[in-house]
Amino acid sequence: MIRKATSSDINAILIVTKACAKTMVDKGIYQWNEHYPNAAAFEKDIQRHELYVLTHKEAIIGSIVISTMMDAEYEPISWLTPNRNNLYIHRLSVHPNYQGQGYAQQLMYFAETFGKDHGFASIRLDTFSQNHRNQKFYELRNYKRLGSIYFPKQSEHPFYCYEYVL
Repeated sequence: MIRKATSSDINAILIVTKACAKTMVDKGIYQWNEHYPNAAAFEKDIQRHELYVLTHKEAIIGSIVISTMMDAEYEPISWLTPNRNNLYIHRLSVHPNYQGQGYAQQLMYFAETFGKDHGFASIRLDTFSQNHRNQKFYELRNYKRLGSIYFPKQSEHPFYCYEYVL
């Protein structure tokens, strides 16, 4: 089940994202670290009603942020649609114990359906250039890679921006 997150969910979400970060680091993918994602970011997401959790047998096993706010880092990208009426996906996670079972697909399907049902033009996101599994995941869902951005506090490597027109 996918539902809106509450503040009481943050500790469980952090357990998931920290496990994801450790798994990525173990594979040489330095996308997330001890500073990101963090409780403060998730609390802001909850206040904006943008954070959703995926549960399995009542335990939180994943999360996704579905936002209408475009980060300043996205401004230089030549997007496929105008910079209005778009959704932005952030901090998609599925606990490593549950990866490869279609749960990330469920979260993305939820976001895409939300976007279509609410008349949004597109969904935009970024993924780390060193995370080839994520790139393939989005490309198989027909997301188009459009350019690169940088988050210097996270990595010296770029993040690739993708867009899916709804």
